[in-house]
Amino acid sequence: MRTSASNFPFHLSDGPSPFLPFPISASAAAPRRAAAGDDSDERSLRGHRVAMYRAASGLGALKRHGLDGQMLNVAIRCASTSVAQRSSGGFWTWLTGARSNALPPPDFTLPGVTIPPPLPDLVEPGKTKITTLANGVKIASETTPGPSCSVGVYVNCGSVHEAPETLGATQLLKKMAFTTTTNRSHLRVVREIEAVGGNVKASANREMMSYSYAALKTYMPEMVEVLIDCVRNPAFLDWEVKEQIMKLKAELAEASSNPETFLLEALHSTGYSGALATPLIASESSVGRLNTNVLEYFLAENYTAPRIVLAATGVDHDELVSIAEPLLSDMPSVTGPAKPKSTYVGGEYRRTADSSNTDVALAFEVPGGWLKEREFVTVSVLQTLLGGGGTYSWGRHGKGLHSSLNHLANEFDQISSIAAFKDVHSNTGIFGIHTSTDAAFVPKAIDLATRELTSLATPGKVDQTQLDRAKATAKSSILMNLESKASATEDMGRQVLAFGERKPVEHLLKAVDGVTLKDITALAEKIISSPLTLASHGNVLNVPTYDSVSGKFRSK
Repeated sequence: MRTSASNFPFHLSDGPSPFLPFPISASAAAPRRAAAGDDSDERSLRGHRVAMYRAASGLGALKRHGLDGQMLNVAIRCASTSVAQRSSGGFWTWLTGARSNALPPPDFTLPGVTIPPPLPDLVEPGKTKITTLANGVKIASETTPGPSCSVGVYVNCGSVHEAPETLGATQLLKKMAFTTTTNRSHLRVVREIEAVGGNVKASANREMMSYSYAALKTYMPEMVEVLIDCVRNPAFLDWEVKEQIMKLKAELAEASSNPETFLLEALHSTGYSGALATPLIASESSVGRLNTNVLEYFLAENYTAPRIVLAATGVDHDELVSIAEPLLSDMPSVTGPAKPKSTYVGGEYRRTADSSNTDVALAFEVPGGWLKEREFVTVSVLQTLLGGGGTYSWGRHGKGLHSSLNHLANEFDQISSIAAFKDVHSNTGIFGIHTSTDAAFVPKAIDLATRELTSLATPGKVDQTQLDRAKATAKSSILMNLESKASATEDMGRQVLAFGERKPVEHLLKAVDGVTLKDITALAEKIISSPLTLASHGNVLNVPTYDSVSGKFRSK
């Protein structure tokens, strides 16, 4: 008897069998099938398919006759059970020579398997617990449901702490994160992270360095030990430092060619005098002067105990403290140098680039920064009021169908994108509008941006409906960001560094609800009364003069 592979209920040549750790080809299977000589099994397979077809046809008929959901489920279970009982085993019988047991129905409970109870409709958020070690290091954590956790080390140190001889040190430290330490080789660090399925990240900004590690809760002790080792004990091998400097130069060159990144840098270097004018994206010559000695000096000067917070989400606090305290308690308790001062002054920066478009940013100072909670919350609502985005993008943060800047992007084809932005620091910040447009349309685009900014400072231009929508958007953004354990951990670390505590999210939501139309008008007027900072990139020939643009705000 000749038997072809088509007699089987699936194609064996399509890939490995779900029952076997190795593939079986059709050409190899056919002789073995013929040698078995089991005609009854072949007939059984055909009968099995017919039974399943009839069962499906019968269920389809029941659906067409409007059988209710409960009776339909009973019919499905009966059909699947009856077909399983009539099955002779098919492929399994051919493979092992033994007949398989009848298949259980889909709702059959497996012995020894306990199904956990579902979560309640309302899960109370965990409260943040903080422990301060004798040397000043703070350990903060909160419990959350779920199998994963996030751990981070946050240092009150950034580009504002760089001196002329250490320019670019924070960016290089970010690149050197999770490389060779005095206890582990780079390979071992990587292998230990991969072994637990972890995800690590380091970032550097103007006022804070952060190192984070996310994995399953089971591995929290290993996560904390590796994370602290990488932060405290980097080896700074010469060849690794040189390799990362080469990579950093390429990375910074790419970032400086990005108009949005460049404009934010230009707004700081032009709009401020003092520490915030220090470039976050250092020049290639500054990075080239860095070496092992510079990094070791910068680390010893700034990575001191009172300026470090270990934060974690999804862990038990007592367990975290018991693991971290022996690893952090011997850090020096010196406070280090005070944070350098910055003064907002305004100004203009232009950069010509080979492009048919022009990117322009108009910015003003946010007084007080995020340490002044009321102003920070109000400027966040201001950003959602203006919104904005690109012509073909829908859903970016701070933008919606009803925002005024989004209407401009759809009304004028010359505008590629236009959006409100803010970059707020501890004691100050900037707020404004960035737009990318055709070079010939730049004067008109600046007039439109000016109109939108001044309208916020004009009583009656913003109504209660618009304000309520903006506040709802701002609260939604806050809650969505805190859905991520990594974001929640960073928020915890940042707040504990700044305030020594973490304010609950309900406090922030209540502050957003408390913003009034009077608050919007008063803060907007205060913002646009500060000196203008104007930055442009691309084809800048048609950008109006600084005095002419600044005069549009003084005349309002």
